Amino acid sequence: KDYKLTYYTPDYETQDTDILAAFRVTPQPGVPPEEAGAAVAAESSTGTWTTVWTDGLTSLDRYKGRCYHIEPVAGEENQYIAYVAYPLDLFEEGSVTNMFTSIVGNVFGFKALRALRLEDLRIPPAYSKTFQGPPHGIQVERDKLNKYGRPLLGCTIKPKLGLSAKNYGRAVYECLRGGLDFTKDDENVNSQPFMRWRDRFLFCAEALYKAQ
Repeated sequence: KDYKLTYYTPDYETQDTDILAAFRVTPQPGVPPEEAGAAVAAESSTGTWTTVWTDGLTSLDRYKGRCYHIEPVAGEENQYIAYVAYPLDLFEEGSVTNMFTSIVGNVFGFKALRALRLEDLRIPPAYSKTFQGPPHGIQVERDKLNKYGRPLLGCTIKPKLGLSAKNYGRAVYECLRGGLDFTKDDENVNSQPFMRWRDRFLFCAEALYKAQ
């Protein structure tokens, strides 16, 4: 399927509401850079590997991603920057997960490409404004902690993996008694066999109570 015919649109003028992505593309031997860039735009938006009858049930021209510019990477052989514009309606409001899943979740194994890397992304205010943000700001945090006039101090419990729930709670207690305002779990900590979430919660709650 020749994606270039539909998804390579060098005359397209980007809109203020478009999400713009810059991909470093290395096409497979024999694949023109315009086709590779168009394939990225297609696979990350409305494209399929073959024509399907349901294409006629929607406006592909409205919803498709568009590869609107391609330029060679200076000093690199057979590498190009492909610029792709996505209409805002392709993405769920306020969802980083949906945005990145759509843009990079399904394109890296595409057969027209030898290598692919997302280099840059422009998120327009029209999309960033759909994010609710945190439920409260720093002033509410200070009010809850009753700490004012200085930075809030915290740490991540280490080692990040391997502590029992009881010893994890002990570490939290020592940190709080030592003067820290808060502690946090490492990103790797979830509910592993050596420290289930509920057990960790109970021991940490006990540590917090005793440290006050």
